[in-house]
Amino acid sequence: MSAMIYPTSNFAEQDKLCIERAKGVYVYDSNNKQYLEGMSGLWCTALGYGNEELIAAITNQLHRLSFSHLFGGKSHSPGVALADKLAAMVPIEDARVFFGTSGSDANDTHYKILRYYFNAINKPQKRKIITRERAYHGVTVASGALTSLPVNNRHFDLPIDALNILRTDSPHYFSSHLQGESETQFVDRIVANLESLILHENPDTIAAMIIEPITGASGVIVPPDGYYKKVQTILRKYDILIWVDEVITGFGRTGNDFGCTTMGIKPDLMTFAKQLSSAYYPISAAVIPGYMHDAMVEQSSANGVFGHGYTYSGHPVGCAAALKTLEIFEREHIFEKAAEAGVYLRKQLEKFVDHPLVGEIRGKGLLMALELVPNKLKNTRFADGKVGAFAQRACQEHGLIVRAVAGNSIALCPPLIISHSQIDEIIQKLTKALDDTLIYTQKEKLLFA
Repeated sequence: MSAMIYPTSNFAEQDKLCIERAKGVYVYDSNNKQYLEGMSGLWCTALGYGNEELIAAITNQLHRLSFSHLFGGKSHSPGVALADKLAAMVPIEDARVFFGTSGSDANDTHYKILRYYFNAINKPQKRKIITRERAYHGVTVASGALTSLPVNNRHFDLPIDALNILRTDSPHYFSSHLQGESETQFVDRIVANLESLILHENPDTIAAMIIEPITGASGVIVPPDGYYKKVQTILRKYDILIWVDEVITGFGRTGNDFGCTTMGIKPDLMTFAKQLSSAYYPISAAVIPGYMHDAMVEQSSANGVFGHGYTYSGHPVGCAAALKTLEIFEREHIFEKAAEAGVYLRKQLEKFVDHPLVGEIRGKGLLMALELVPNKLKNTRFADGKVGAFAQRACQEHGLIVRAVAGNSIALCPPLIISHSQIDEIIQKLTKALDDTLIYTQKEKLLFA
């Protein structure tokens, strides 16, 4: 038995899929069985596995400068180049970039910067953050408190109240609408709830609202049309910053450069990780507007330093990997190819619309999910996540890696380089797995009449 403590795993389960090697969109286990990696690892290997350009860029940087920090006036050219490249890409004026190694730490950085900034402009009371039910923003203390999934909150005793975290409705119409409520009525109701929350808490005490343009771990939720326009109107009305978590949706995943482009969001803050380096090296980025940085200059000078940073902030190898990834994205027109592949994937997934277990097909680009339900006509839910877990295992048995999220939603997030024939392979394997799952639910009498 290994001494390893596995992340986000059931400690009681002993069986592990040991991945030994990978190439393109495929991974291979210790028995040399091939799997199509339908989740891009953890929503991250945009360019697939074994990309020789990326390997060369990382290797060359290791030879040139294997490590250098950015504390106390130190710098290096890969970090400067990457910050400038990102600043030119994002829809934020005079953007400034702080580097870390994960989406969790990038969201923690934003949480701290917001407090630092509002202290700098003499508004220390503006410290509350609005998040949404079913949100996922990380697992460190602050980012974990911003996450709203029970499995990530339960038993950890996170100081949610002490961190001034507020929660508002999930924008998932399929699971959360009232009987007879249209999508427009649903949106109006939950946006009204948001405004009521803001007024109850006092707008002058709320710093920002954090949102995933399309969620990941909470089930690949795509809000109804009009939701983000109305939410932004409310937030602008009360001078609340819009903090967009693009850890999953950034860099072509939804068929555009960023998820906020796809969903029509104008962000004040942005969080990146995962596809920023195609997961070839850990790196994240917290992006803020220039006016926030400018307001903090005098404060940091008075303190002597801006007292926040990680040993590996802007690691030169991570920056080199990200620069090469962005170069490949641009040169190979990866975002446009992903958009086209996403249209094809959606069309193929629509074949499951009449499957007895499939209650909803949702997503954008190459970020999709099927929600499994016991009775698609009555909008009911399974009592627990056993069906989703079975479907995930069934896919694996058939050589397809997917992820059951939010209980019984089967997420698909293949590398952006996937071909039509490989999408067809996904559908073939998924068809077999769903048929196996249907037999399982019938045998266990889990379907509702």
